[in-house]
Amino acid sequence: MPNTENQTELEIQNKGLDAPRLAPNNIDAKIKSEEFHLLPHNITVCILVLENGYKVTGLNHASVSPENFDAEMGRNLAYQDARRKIWELEGYLLKEKLYQAQLDSQF
Repeated sequence: MPNTENQTELEIQNKGLDAPRLAPNNIDAKIKSEEFHLLPHNITVCILVLENGYKVTGLNHASVSPENFDAEMGRNLAYQDARRKIWELEGYLLKEKLYQAQLDSQF
């Protein structure tokens, strides 16, 4: 998990913000497995398989200078790209659940 997620989570907790939200551990819990592929021209792909079988992909495009390519850094950046997509998907899902609960409470 990127350090910025931990820093943001700590700040949220310190401020006592406790409305429904996502936290890094929610995202962690969704990831069942991960795999990485190195494509030609040093393009790294990360595939995160979620607990329901859905697959999220992340990319790290090659370095401008091939001499700067670092496989570990490529995997980390591709992983972070895929993880950001999970935050978006889970954020939408949580908002939809809150919306539906609001509608249900009106009746």
